[in-house]
Amino acid sequence: MQKQISIGQYRNIDLSLFALILLVTEYLIVTAGRKWYPDQLYTVSVTAAVTAIVYMRWGVRGGIHAFLGGLVFCLFSGGTARQFLIYGLGNLFSLPAGLLMRKAGPERVRGDQLLSMVFAAAVLLSMQTGRALLAVLTGASPAQALGFYTTDSLSMVFTLVIIWVVRRLDGIFEDQKHYLLRIQEEEREQIS
Repeated sequence: MQKQISIGQYRNIDLSLFALILLVTEYLIVTAGRKWYPDQLYTVSVTAAVTAIVYMRWGVRGGIHAFLGGLVFCLFSGGTARQFLIYGLGNLFSLPAGLLMRKAGPERVRGDQLLSMVFAAAVLLSMQTGRALLAVLTGASPAQALGFYTTDSLSMVFTLVIIWVVRRLDGIFEDQKHYLLRIQEEEREQIS
């Protein structure tokens, strides 16, 4: 007889796996950028994409990944304490995007390609806005704060492409309670 895990255990495993994915991909991207493109002005991050996926799967718990993504980026980039603050807390400005998606309905957002792209863009833009605002509050000029949008512009492309792809994978860009119920119902139908 198979031992079943609880929804809480499943959620914790899932959140941990996405945190690991975030950690490994950010490490690889930052390391590759520092090694092969040290003079490049642009940065790339998958934090917004992973966070958008986790918001879809588990709601505001995605804020953990937003915060973690900022810290991991700074850690591997050799960031200062101020940068840890700006990136970690700035990324949490994406929480309202996650809440709005939940209010609109995860299935509605998942099922509509345009809404999915708008949601993903909103996650990244709100992170960049949070970073810019915190940078200004900690002494940066508005011109310097603009850099959070311009130097991270390639991340928008990565975020949109990743969400476009995962929308097509069964169960990945889907509220997990809905997904588990759907799978359970499909299994019941197969048994009948």
